[in-house]
Amino acid sequence: MDIADESPTAIASYAPEEGGRGMSMLNAMYYFFKPFLPQSARYTMRRLRANYKLQTAKDWPIMESAGEKPPGWPGWPDGKKFALVLTHDVEGQVGLERCQQLAELEMKHGFRSSFNLIPEGEYTVTREFRDFMTESGFEIGVHDLRHDGSLYRNRKSFDECAVAINSHLRDWDAVGFRAGFMFHNLEWLKSLEIDYDASTFDTDPFEPQPDGAGTIFPFVVRGRTPDEGYVELPYTLPQDATLYLILREQTNHIWKAKTDWLAERGGMVLVNVHPDYLAFDGRKPEISEFDASLYEDLLCHVKEKYAGQYWNPLPREMSQYIAGMSPFAPGPRTTLQ
Repeated sequence: MDIADESPTAIASYAPEEGGRGMSMLNAMYYFFKPFLPQSARYTMRRLRANYKLQTAKDWPIMESAGEKPPGWPGWPDGKKFALVLTHDVEGQVGLERCQQLAELEMKHGFRSSFNLIPEGEYTVTREFRDFMTESGFEIGVHDLRHDGSLYRNRKSFDECAVAINSHLRDWDAVGFRAGFMFHNLEWLKSLEIDYDASTFDTDPFEPQPDGAGTIFPFVVRGRTPDEGYVELPYTLPQDATLYLILREQTNHIWKAKTDWLAERGGMVLVNVHPDYLAFDGRKPEISEFDASLYEDLLCHVKEKYAGQYWNPLPREMSQYIAGMSPFAPGPRTTLQ
């Protein structure tokens, strides 16, 4: 995807074609039957698909063209070399119960992150929990509506869900959104009252909707009027589930290598780690977990190798920075949905 703008003052912006498509029939069938499939069967299916994709994934985990800076790019605040954005999607009750431990791990090393919570999922998001996280310096975002794969079934159902999502955004004082399973239609997302979306990626052929944004920089999605629009924050490190649950990686070599590549190109290191999948305190990981020390080692890698060279904003702070320096101006069109 080309997100360049002819104007040297525009960091990056685009608007998808009107309308757009909903979920594919194959994806719709999978998410309909998913609740009835044993976990081991789901992982086996995903592993077979991923291994097949891996044979032809020439641009993963690094897409060289994605490292090109947008025209007029002024760099990061205070002359920092690159940005580091930490995000977490909380999928179930187990993940919710591990949020505090994950937050404490990050605070120990001086980092801040966002926790994206499902408003109408299997767990209850209390005001006390949200207050604790925000008062500790973290951010709360909205993660889908029910996280059952149905959000993008069609435009009508999306717009109906958008009403409920907007209500939760206001109630939680949240400004960020990420869809379940990284489904995305950047045109439809204009129905949400958000400052930013984080449902895309630079390159990831293993996702059910594998069309990537093709950039390691945040960018603006234009609205219909000059004062409308939102910032898109693509994740740029491979997802934890892909690496450790599907591809069965035993080290964080891929995370570190891509972080170094992103830092060299002055981009945004954005990672999504699910507390549901973390095995803390040296406990042997189960089939749906990986050792939390792998994530901690990534944080230590950044902290020690790039001391004083990175900016670690919350996603809402990143969106404010990008929106402030890149007005919602006319830009090229794209077919990314």
